[in-house]
Amino acid sequence: MFSAYPLSLLRRQLPLEGGAAFCVLDRFELDISFWTMRYLIPVLICLATPAFADDALVEAARDRIGVTVVYDPAYVGLDFPGGDVAEDRGVCSDVVIRALRAAHDFDLQAKVNADMRSAFRAYPTIWGLSHTDKNIDHRRVPNLETYLARQGAELNKPTQNTTFKAGDIVTYRLGGNLPHIGIVSDRKSADGMPLLIHNIGAGTREEDVLLEYMLHRHFRFEVE
Repeated sequence: MFSAYPLSLLRRQLPLEGGAAFCVLDRFELDISFWTMRYLIPVLICLATPAFADDALVEAARDRIGVTVVYDPAYVGLDFPGGDVAEDRGVCSDVVIRALRAAHDFDLQAKVNADMRSAFRAYPTIWGLSHTDKNIDHRRVPNLETYLARQGAELNKPTQNTTFKAGDIVTYRLGGNLPHIGIVSDRKSADGMPLLIHNIGAGTREEDVLLEYMLHRHFRFEVE
């Protein structure tokens, strides 16, 4: 049984041997220093570390509801860095791009461009390009999947039984293998399923559709 007495009291009552306090409690010899380091400290660290939930990212994505009201996949020349299309329009990836900028001052346009320039062959060749394009690379879901995976943010392939946390980024493949992406909300449906903040055709919305499409990849991106 682990002693409930404070270490200071034990030291007043018992001698120290080799820098560690030894005590006999109900005929049980216990090295306080050893057991504290091996078991108690890791438990305290675990209890003090909160489970990941990027509430700031969720709120930033939610702020786009009613602002971004059009789904518009048109190619647009952008400023660099920090470039964006008109705020009333965009595609699914723009939900993630804008939320990361607003919540964490993290510019996917610049980050993806830099990573593609250093490792272009690691990225998909779907579009037949031979060089980076700062206007569109970061807005393409397969490129975002590659970037997030290269940052160590990818979790196991999602299933209907996956546990999702607020702020997780989830990608899908829709009909015709069309990529889609969204952010897991901190709000839940009546049956306890997290909602999804995304733009699938009518502007940014928060909907009970997390498991409605074919899940593809699952990311938990902690911005440092």
